[in-house]
Amino acid sequence: MFLIGYDIGSSSVKAALLDVDSGKCLATATSPAQEMPMQAPQAGWAEQDPERWWQEVQHATHLLQQQHPFDGKAVAGIGIAYQMHGLVCVDKDQNVLRPSIIWCDSRAVHIGNKAFAQLGQEYCLEHLLNSPGNFTASKLRWVQENEPEIYARIHKVMLPGDFIAMRLTGEACTTISGLSEGIFWDFNANGVAQPLLDYYKVDAALLSNVAPTFGLQGKVTEAAARLLGLAPGIPVTYRAGDQPNNAFSLNVLNPGEAATTAGTSGVVYAVHNQIAFDEQSRVNTFVHVNNTETDIRNGVLMCLNGTGILNSWLRSVTGSLPYNEMNELAAKAPAGAGGIRIYPFGNGAERILANEDSGASIRNLQFNIHGKEHLLRAAQEGIVFALRYGVDIMTQMDMDIHRVRAGHANMFLSPLFRQVFANTLNVVIELYNTDGAQGAARAAGIGAGLYSQADAFKGMECIATVEPDAGQAQYQEIYASWLNGFQLK
Repeated sequence: MFLIGYDIGSSSVKAALLDVDSGKCLATATSPAQEMPMQAPQAGWAEQDPERWWQEVQHATHLLQQQHPFDGKAVAGIGIAYQMHGLVCVDKDQNVLRPSIIWCDSRAVHIGNKAFAQLGQEYCLEHLLNSPGNFTASKLRWVQENEPEIYARIHKVMLPGDFIAMRLTGEACTTISGLSEGIFWDFNANGVAQPLLDYYKVDAALLSNVAPTFGLQGKVTEAAARLLGLAPGIPVTYRAGDQPNNAFSLNVLNPGEAATTAGTSGVVYAVHNQIAFDEQSRVNTFVHVNNTETDIRNGVLMCLNGTGILNSWLRSVTGSLPYNEMNELAAKAPAGAGGIRIYPFGNGAERILANEDSGASIRNLQFNIHGKEHLLRAAQEGIVFALRYGVDIMTQMDMDIHRVRAGHANMFLSPLFRQVFANTLNVVIELYNTDGAQGAARAAGIGAGLYSQADAFKGMECIATVEPDAGQAQYQEIYASWLNGFQLK
């Protein structure tokens, strides 16, 4: 018996095939081979075609079958993780009405800021635990204001994972965790945030019905099964945004536990059992996957947009070296990168900067002494320093982070990045042989009733631990230097 997990990212779609009995991952696939493009019709905008995600789901599934042939009838459940905060609009026939406005799109910042002021900081922070900011609800209001003809045809709005689940099952539904990430959820009322919907003049009927995070969310249709090469009737039994799912993937489910990732975005995500918020909404609180009415489990998330795109940009301008060679070259530069400081804020409005789009900058560059290795090291250091800046905000919310878990992937493949992270944040890093697609598959096993929470993590192993070393004191000084040069507009 098998489980399939999908991770719908903005760069690619990843799929994993898990053996139920052993908990071992039998095959993984990524599609496309090169990163999916983002469209930017204007500066600060970012869009993708949801149907492209669905095409890549199909292709990734076919690649799984090529790597490890399996009987589709033996698949007991499907789990879905997805890029958070995107807006997908469909009509009554489930046709996509416009490209998805995705997570790093900044066009709705002013709309959310106006709502924060007019609805009132007290209501927004105490009920939404966030400013409406640049989240899904504000993006929907942008469509209403700027594309009224499209808005009039909307039957349902959904998040990227809701869309993929709909393509699989034919049913439009979402989760409480999903509603909270869209800023559609009122934590005090334990229901849809009606005052926000009223303010934005949005009919609650546009929201999908709520399904359990773990549990039956629909079954694969005959049409979807033909496209995927699977069997009809397979239950979809789990859905979560990529960061709550990354935390689940790493068995981060209890207060005080934290997960991190440094892929397309850089994130530290910690579980809290309190209704907590940052007064400036620079870090954000969402409903975690295992939250219940009796046991509060919220995820506090700090996000850095300019992570993977900085690494990708440097790769393109320094000769398109493979990422592992970039990591090796960066390690040849001295700590502090010879004085270069990179501020990695060049991918739209940054939440940790109170939604300011400050742009990226490179400081102290000297043409006669600095080379590729200095730039590459300064980039890795700058990403870590920006993550530390966000974690310091979390610390002000009485969150104490001393140990974090990460998948052995993306920038955590770099020994330099890992050590700079441990030294700068003064934390122990545990690296695991897992990723978001595997986590979604394990969670699907819980949703299908095949696993208890403890059973779901069999087959997952900690493959390395990284502790602060003798360079810790030096990196506290380098971070202080980076922070001293940090200027907002």
